[in-house]
Amino acid sequence: MSSRRELLLEEMGLTPLWRLRKGQADSGVSAAEAQEVPAAARRGTAAAPASPPIAIDADERSANIARMEWPELRASVAACTACGLRKTCTQTVFGVGDEQADWLLVGEAPGAEEDARGQPFVGQAGKLLDAMLEGIELKRGEDVYIANVLKCRPPGNRNPEAPEVAQCAPFLRRQVELIQPRLILAMGRFACQTLLDTDSSIATLRGRVHRYQGVPLIVTYHPAYLLRTLQDKAKAWEDLCFARSTMKGSH
Repeated sequence: MSSRRELLLEEMGLTPLWRLRKGQADSGVSAAEAQEVPAAARRGTAAAPASPPIAIDADERSANIARMEWPELRASVAACTACGLRKTCTQTVFGVGDEQADWLLVGEAPGAEEDARGQPFVGQAGKLLDAMLEGIELKRGEDVYIANVLKCRPPGNRNPEAPEVAQCAPFLRRQVELIQPRLILAMGRFACQTLLDTDSSIATLRGRVHRYQGVPLIVTYHPAYLLRTLQDKAKAWEDLCFARSTMKGSH
């Protein structure tokens, strides 16, 4: 396979998997040792013909992720190269908190500090989020799980691109399935628009109960935005109170 084709497949998240020759899987022969077969053939040992690469399509990849439990899901995110973001970020940011939480908070993508520390919502935005949670008697790590739409930081904190979202979406869907939250709080325009598959503004989405995978979802502003736009902190507080009352009403 040409290097150009290999790069194209890698960018599409379709890095080929190679079939092992008959008997190789059970014999413990490494990939490097397998490459010596042609030399053996020249010494009179017949070599089996090379098998063509098997590409995993998007549906099969999503189905595989949908069967993963927490340990395998974490490892899969850490090793993912389905889009180009892993090449430019420091590390993946999987998510943190109670894996059986009633509340799931979803942001858009890691920033510089999240990328450096491997956790979502740290730094000043994280401190503001912790204060917001405390205001409705919640605490990070206790009955709350925090994740992002993307697990890798886009360069320069730019907005995620559609192909990047498509590759990362199965991970978030599986997190929701494993956590089974009673309510999702989507924070920031990009997270809200992505989860609800809409281009509507936060202003038009606020104050209503939406749904993502059957789970009630409420939208609000991202803490980083609130640090720049202080006048909207009151609106964010209204959203939190609405979320709390929605949660109480779901008992």
